[in-house]
Amino acid sequence: MQTNSTPPAGNATLISAGTVLKGDLSSSGDLRIDGTVIGNIKTAAKVIVGSSGVVEGDVSGGQADITGKVNGNIRATDLIQLRGECMVAGNLYAGKLQVEPSATFNGQCHMGANVVEMTSNEQPAQVISR
Repeated sequence: MQTNSTPPAGNATLISAGTVLKGDLSSSGDLRIDGTVIGNIKTAAKVIVGSSGVVEGDVSGGQADITGKVNGNIRATDLIQLRGECMVAGNLYAGKLQVEPSATFNGQCHMGANVVEMTSNEQPAQVISR
């Protein structure tokens, strides 16, 4: 019996085009969204939103590769890639960011290793001396 193990390479979950998933999605392996997810997505690995993919919720993972539409915040401990004709409406929290000229992004971008570790608050907490 395996517990808390990393899935084998090439092991990914696919939400195919024409599929609508309502609810939060959590995985330890890679996720590819070509359909519609209405809910939050969380994985320790890579999240790929294909050109026909739509996410109505927050996306959190090690990496995020967006070609479709995301209406929500995106957090990646490593790299967020906004590719092709993607449309993102939400804030980005990334270690690194790559944006292609044809991508559309409306929101704020927060970068750096310490930013990704913040809680889900939109603004960094201010330090108050006690």
